[in-house]
Amino acid sequence: MLDLHRLVILRAVIAAGSVHGAASSLHLAPATVSQHLRVLARETGLVLFEKNGRGIDATPAALHLAEESSHALADMERLERTVMDLRQGRAERITFACFASVAQAWMPHVVTVLRSVAPGAVVEISITELHPAGGRRQADIDIRNEALDADPLHLHGHHRHVLTDEELWLVLPAEHPLAAHDVVDMLELRDQPWIDHDINDGPTGRIIARACLTAGFTPRYVARLDDHHAAVSLAAAGLGITVLPLIALTGLPDNLTIRPLANPSVGRRIVAFTKSHPDRARLIHAALTALRDVAGTSRWQR
Repeated sequence: MLDLHRLVILRAVIAAGSVHGAASSLHLAPATVSQHLRVLARETGLVLFEKNGRGIDATPAALHLAEESSHALADMERLERTVMDLRQGRAERITFACFASVAQAWMPHVVTVLRSVAPGAVVEISITELHPAGGRRQADIDIRNEALDADPLHLHGHHRHVLTDEELWLVLPAEHPLAAHDVVDMLELRDQPWIDHDINDGPTGRIIARACLTAGFTPRYVARLDDHHAAVSLAAAGLGITVLPLIALTGLPDNLTIRPLANPSVGRRIVAFTKSHPDRARLIHAALTALRDVAGTSRWQR
């Protein structure tokens, strides 16, 4: 079995570009780092580094090994945290996977409720835009979104809980000519500069793209990002318009405003998926109740 500590050293040497740099960051002697690398090379049967003048270059095998080891090291880090939690009496844990706007708008309330139910519990939240393949552990509650007119999403072995349906709103400068309209027709956005906040074409991005196609056009993007906060900043700078869900509208700059859309209207459904965990049934029930409560009270606040 490979020594995980040596994998940490391998990754440090690759990141630093030298044995001495890695030794400094790890607070080890360079000779100790070199010895660990030799042992790791012998254990794996791989050539990990090649000399390049006075320095060394990582081989493709070393780079691949370092990349693949990130999962094992993350698992070990999580296991160490679990042991620490157990030592300190924090045995309960509940994990969430959700998109960023839910984490910002809803999870403070949910975590507050969970802390009142189980003060010693640890809450883990993975942002799906950052970890599309899943977080460090399988989520107890997986929050996703889907188009209102799409076939309901189902996950094998999970229970489905609809939390809310919400509109997506046009976000634009308050002085923009379209801000004079009570409702903006989608077709009026055909020639507008667009700012995309879902560059990886997630569910919300696909909902917006389909609404544009229904209206008969393809958005003319001037910027594409993977963060709605950054998209709002670009809109506030007058660089274009964007379309955002209700729960992402909190804290808009004063020079921006919002308008509903029509022909078609644009919306999404937010759904939570849970698996049966007898040991965490109490926490899951409390979290779902809190999610329903906060979803039912979501409204725009500048």
